[in-house]
Amino acid sequence: MTLAGDPSDPRLAGTEIFDSVIDTIGNTPLVRLKRLSELEDIECVFTMKNESTNPGGSAKDRPALEMILAAEREGLLQPGGTIVEPTSGNTGVGLAIVAAQRGYQCVFVMTDKVAPEKISLLKAYGAEVVVCPVAVEPDDPQSYYSVAERLTNELGAFRPNQYQNPHNPVAHVKTTGPEIWRQTGGRITHFVAGAGTCGSITGVARYLKEQNPDVKIIAADPEGSVFSGGSGRPYLVEGVGEDFFPAAWDPELLDDIIPISDEESFLTARYVSQREGILIGGSGGMAVAAAIKVAKAADPDDVVVVFNPDSGRGYLSRVFDDDWMANFGFLRECDQCVGAVLDTRNASIENLLYVNPHQPVSEAIELMRSTGVSQLPVCKNTPPFAAAEVSGAIDELELMEAIHRDPGVMNTPVEKAMGPKLPTIGVGQKVELAVEMLESAPALLVLSGGRPLSVLTRTDVLAYFSAVAEAALEGSSGTVSVDG
Repeated sequence: MTLAGDPSDPRLAGTEIFDSVIDTIGNTPLVRLKRLSELEDIECVFTMKNESTNPGGSAKDRPALEMILAAEREGLLQPGGTIVEPTSGNTGVGLAIVAAQRGYQCVFVMTDKVAPEKISLLKAYGAEVVVCPVAVEPDDPQSYYSVAERLTNELGAFRPNQYQNPHNPVAHVKTTGPEIWRQTGGRITHFVAGAGTCGSITGVARYLKEQNPDVKIIAADPEGSVFSGGSGRPYLVEGVGEDFFPAAWDPELLDDIIPISDEESFLTARYVSQREGILIGGSGGMAVAAAIKVAKAADPDDVVVVFNPDSGRGYLSRVFDDDWMANFGFLRECDQCVGAVLDTRNASIENLLYVNPHQPVSEAIELMRSTGVSQLPVCKNTPPFAAAEVSGAIDELELMEAIHRDPGVMNTPVEKAMGPKLPTIGVGQKVELAVEMLESAPALLVLSGGRPLSVLTRTDVLAYFSAVAEAALEGSSGTVSVDG
């Protein structure tokens, strides 16, 4: 890395002018979280390593630079070459910045759960972006891993492969770990970070454990990720967790793994942004949520460092958008909400009735007949479902017409007969919105904490309004007597 005021150019002597933007990567600030400490009754020194100050806005600038420089040294990347990489956005930005400085083309593969502004950002750097579905297996031809591999072969490109590249954690051994050690004066006792490619947490852990084996390394992980014992089922937080174990995964370096829900991650991101004035994203919120648990249990003299990987600016249309948060059931707009409608429903009705895609249509019909429902969501796997695991819906009217045309439909898998997904509404959204949506849809899928909770029908809303009206009439029929 070239230092500011590079003496090789006499014109820069005595200045603080960097040779290029890539020379500004690293040396990010360590900030004390004083407001959170007060609000959460945290007694230890609670700090954040804020990677959003990197030129690309994230910690991924560090491995992006290291992986490209290593590829050049090893002859894997030739002048004017093309870089292909599957990414949730941040690694892509880092690679795009370095590529722009060194004359390479970039093609990035992303899942459809990535915020649209991240796609726009990569395109702003001149990159091509290919979007793939998130709710498929890693070996599916449509998965972003498979598509990236195909494009690499077709284009004769270099794929950094951040999940397998040893230079990913090396970047953090060289830079992030030493920075934290220096910034805390060697007093760090706990390091908390999310795990995705595992480059940052593994690299930092290796360095810190070499300096002091007693430093505790804690991984924050989305619920559903394999790192904390899940199966890799979809979740909404971006850039962390996985459905497989990357090469940099090293559980022997970890002292604890804390699973954090999408809901807690997103609400914590908003909480930190509004209380500390540090705009962080969902993965940062996840890390802070885990770090708060660690810090509350720490001794007063301990120094806890939480790793914030990026800025919340890449999540303005999601985590910081009230409508998006409300639609997924993360926010409550009022007391007279969809949840109140569900509360008035017959308690004997299960919250979520569903069928799997591979069940025969005959079983779906029997479930609808026995429960008296007219619509069923089609969901992969078993409860609790992620929103991305809902693949469609079946409707009694559509089934009736299909079987009338072809009785053989009864024996076909549900996925062959299903229609589009039901429109979604958050459990905390207004009943008035449900009424408006039900004018054009037979039913709605209610989400709570980002997960399907129940199906809401016109009959449910009618029953709710009837109960409210009856309660109002009973209240108005009472008389007040006054003595005297």
